[in-house]
Amino acid sequence: MKYRTLGRTGWKVSELGHGMWGMGAWTGSDDKASIDALRRSVELGVNFFDTAWIYGNGHSEQLLGKLLKSYPNKRLYTATKVPPKSVRYPMEPIYKLNEEYPTNHLLSYAEKSLKNLGLETLDLFLLHGWDDVWADDEQWQRDVESLKKKGLIRAFGISIDRWEPENAIKAIKTGFIDVVEVIYNIFDQAPEDKLFSVCRKYDVGVIARVPFDEGTLTGTLSMDSRWPKEDWRSLYFGPKNLAESVRRAEELKKILPHDMTLPETAIRFILSHPAVSTTIPGMRKVGNVDSNVQTALKGPLSASLLRTLRHHRWDRKPTPWAG
Repeated sequence: MKYRTLGRTGWKVSELGHGMWGMGAWTGSDDKASIDALRRSVELGVNFFDTAWIYGNGHSEQLLGKLLKSYPNKRLYTATKVPPKSVRYPMEPIYKLNEEYPTNHLLSYAEKSLKNLGLETLDLFLLHGWDDVWADDEQWQRDVESLKKKGLIRAFGISIDRWEPENAIKAIKTGFIDVVEVIYNIFDQAPEDKLFSVCRKYDVGVIARVPFDEGTLTGTLSMDSRWPKEDWRSLYFGPKNLAESVRRAEELKKILPHDMTLPETAIRFILSHPAVSTTIPGMRKVGNVDSNVQTALKGPLSASLLRTLRHHRWDRKPTPWAG
């Protein structure tokens, strides 16, 4: 496994992290398979794990807590996220910071996450949604300082809402943000426009989330793909998105080298950018871990293929159905 520095934290994190959303809230998840996959990641050198309270209302955190307990002598880095109090996504400028992330709400969820994870201190605590109109509000800045002073968190960050990569730049410039988590993949290339250069200037770590566009970039979706109503993907891949997602994935397959799969291309595209500290594919099975780790070891894509992939950028606007 190769490692990169997570911004100003100085932590050397595996460039392939382990995303845990699917373990907490997606159809077909199995706790035993999830734990086996997490253990396999550790065995192969993965040391960064991303979860959130909302992934199964703490269930994903509890699974990670079991993993941490099994490896007391290994330095495994954990990131978790506090949901807005209203649990509304995406955030809107009209929402009030003191209503979405009041001080007691942040403290309460930090304590809940610590209990689930079995830790005394969280490595990385992120707001699960943000609007940059709040950037200059001293409330959240005081809260960050307080959480660190109390020893509850080591680093603080923002998980940027879908398709709004520039909606954290003002916050980064305050100096209170250590890490950002942002959607970045072959389709969602917009973080390259402004966000990445700002992160590098302010030494902010970058976690690239949704590397497979919720499954589109695995190349396994079809017009017949369906999920149970309670599965979030049934909303995301509704009539407005499934057809176009499948079409674009098929177009991508046409330009790939004969010896390269779409998932491999997706991971290596992300890791080709030097601003990225780690990327966090969801890996619910041991086989997913094995293939993604092997892919990461292959390194960056060629300059010529990267140029070709630039033409597959897909700029989208935030919508309620996309979360």
